[in-house]
Amino acid sequence: MFKKKTTCSQPQVMAKCSFGHHCVSCVTEARSFAHQIFSFSCLPVNAQRPNSLSVAAAVAAAEPGLWTTQGDAEVKLRMEDSGLAAETPLTVNQMFTSAVERFGNYTALSWKKGEQQKSLNYRDYYQTCRNAAKSFLKLGLQRYHGVGILGFNSAEWFIADIGAILAGGFAVGIYTTNSPEACQYVAENCKANIIVVENHKQLQKILQVEDKLPHLKAIIQYKDALKEKRPNLYTWAEFMELGRNEPDAPLDAIISSQKPNQCCTLIYTSGTTGQPKGVMLSHDNLTWTALSTSRHVRLTDATQAQESVVSYLPLSHIAAQMVDIWVTMRVGGATYFAQPDALKGSLVDTLKEVRPTAFMGVPRVWEKMQEKMKSVGAKSSTVRRKVAAWAKDVGLQTNLTKMNQNGAAGRTTLSYQLAKKLVFKKVRKALGLDRCNKCYTGAAPITKDTLEFFLSLDIPLYELYGMSESTGPHTISLPDAFKLTSCGKEIPGCKTRLHKPDEEGNGEICFWGRHVFMGYLNMPEKTEEALDAEGWLHSGDLGKHDENGFLFITGRIKELIITAGGENIPPVPIEDAVKEAVPLISNAMLIGDKRKFLSMLLTIKCKVNADTGDPEDELSPEAVDFCRRLGSNATRVSEIAGGRDRAIHTAIQDGINRVNEKATSNAQRIQKWIILDRDFSVGGGELGPTMKLKRPVVVKMYKEQIENFYKELPTPTTPDNPLPPK
Repeated sequence: MFKKKTTCSQPQVMAKCSFGHHCVSCVTEARSFAHQIFSFSCLPVNAQRPNSLSVAAAVAAAEPGLWTTQGDAEVKLRMEDSGLAAETPLTVNQMFTSAVERFGNYTALSWKKGEQQKSLNYRDYYQTCRNAAKSFLKLGLQRYHGVGILGFNSAEWFIADIGAILAGGFAVGIYTTNSPEACQYVAENCKANIIVVENHKQLQKILQVEDKLPHLKAIIQYKDALKEKRPNLYTWAEFMELGRNEPDAPLDAIISSQKPNQCCTLIYTSGTTGQPKGVMLSHDNLTWTALSTSRHVRLTDATQAQESVVSYLPLSHIAAQMVDIWVTMRVGGATYFAQPDALKGSLVDTLKEVRPTAFMGVPRVWEKMQEKMKSVGAKSSTVRRKVAAWAKDVGLQTNLTKMNQNGAAGRTTLSYQLAKKLVFKKVRKALGLDRCNKCYTGAAPITKDTLEFFLSLDIPLYELYGMSESTGPHTISLPDAFKLTSCGKEIPGCKTRLHKPDEEGNGEICFWGRHVFMGYLNMPEKTEEALDAEGWLHSGDLGKHDENGFLFITGRIKELIITAGGENIPPVPIEDAVKEAVPLISNAMLIGDKRKFLSMLLTIKCKVNADTGDPEDELSPEAVDFCRRLGSNATRVSEIAGGRDRAIHTAIQDGINRVNEKATSNAQRIQKWIILDRDFSVGGGELGPTMKLKRPVVVKMYKEQIENFYKELPTPTTPDNPLPPK
């Protein structure tokens, strides 16, 4: 619980504190000695300060540790003596006011209301966030309590997020796909005083669990009219009116008391293995990571040329927050909001309208674009197809040459210039990426096939790698430091260590830097699992460096399949190989943990319901084309699933045979597989919000099919599933 600082009669002075920044300090400021020590050294909570300790020694002994699990505690920042890691720490308010000073009249946020384009400049954006902060305080927001935000990306989402931080609370994004029970867990865990919802649908989730949320004081709905009036339920306009005439002094007092090493945001992990964990991010985590990232990817300040991004990925995920809110604010960029149905088809329309200078897509977004372009290309005339194939070959070879020479190769060949004019420029314009020289992919693994497809169209996709616990990015590829399937090199001021590398150099990837989180809220054991005694963050991912220092992800410790014979098998490379060998496959999941052999669950590419995002029975155009080339007339998943279509079944087995031929051992061969009746989806529960496979969930959902694989060993005489050649 927040305790008011004690003060003394001595004048306060500007002093350089142990974190390396200048702050208001008072030598006799009271601190909780046992509490601060416990946050790092794990002494008993009732540890007593020895009587002989002087005040100065007590303050020195009470130095915060590198991590904590208490929302109202402080941590020691990982400052360095030089370089970007030595930069002065800032609070969110300090970074925002700096942006207002430099970019006050530049557009900060822009969105469509009907056919009309609305916008806020940086000066009005900041004042609106202050207004929201005062409204939160009026509603009873307490220090270090949560403000849950449940809805699609919008200006109101940003304003509620920053308003909560300025008011001394925690900004807490809640996934829009969460069930009422999952919303309840997050709201209860962060002691949410207020929950901001998008519409009636999301409101209903909170109302279902309202009586189980003892800290909840108010609910605010920011889109659509209220369908019912209830006590402590407000429209956005009513909410903003609450703080409009409130005095500034109370808010200013809270803002001035905030420190860069205190928590301001909670990012809840998706909870694929147990309850979600509240990742505590400090002001410095957000502001420093935004600085380092913007410098690394060479974003320009708005005073030179304004950057613009499209906000559409779930803001409850750190990747979207870092790109859309914090990095953009650092350089005075403009954030444009996509429509709520962005991932169901309208995203390209928004991209064509906005023409962003930087764009972040999760792998599934790039895969969908790839599928659409292939489908359109298949219907083109023979001449167009030949020109496109020639251009793609030129594009791939030119970019691979440039990549292998670290960007030093000149792009002046006549064939490249011609291909650019005839094909590349037109493709970029059709995608809305004609101004975009920074296209990123992250949050989940992407296949080499998709990377090469876009590279052949002169659209290199730069991979980012990181996690919620590293405030988003740890490594990012750059135009002059780029290798296919590598996620690049560390952002400035960060370090990587490979823990317990094997003979091939593969070890667990560990992070160090000012982007490393404070700890998991109220979860000491989980925090100690993630952070070792020296403070290194253990990612759980396996990786290795090449001779030039590029990081490659080779697997995930928790995803490693350990067969009954004791062989360790990373599933992703095998799954990617199957999807590449059989373009009909949408999702592939390898099974085999503690089993005698490997098997695989497969789904087919299909159309997606534009309203719900759910997979439909009808095949995608690309899948139909694939079937026709094999002599199959199938148009629906139900005509293929379970081995119903012989031609498709044979084609898939042929593809798996080709993958098996490249297996490094017999244990790594796929011996049985099945096509499921429907594709994986976020709504179905098999995929997380960033389209990452939820393996434990899938195993549970398809337990019966998996058990059937292992009822009897496959034999060469089984016509439906012949053994792959050895």
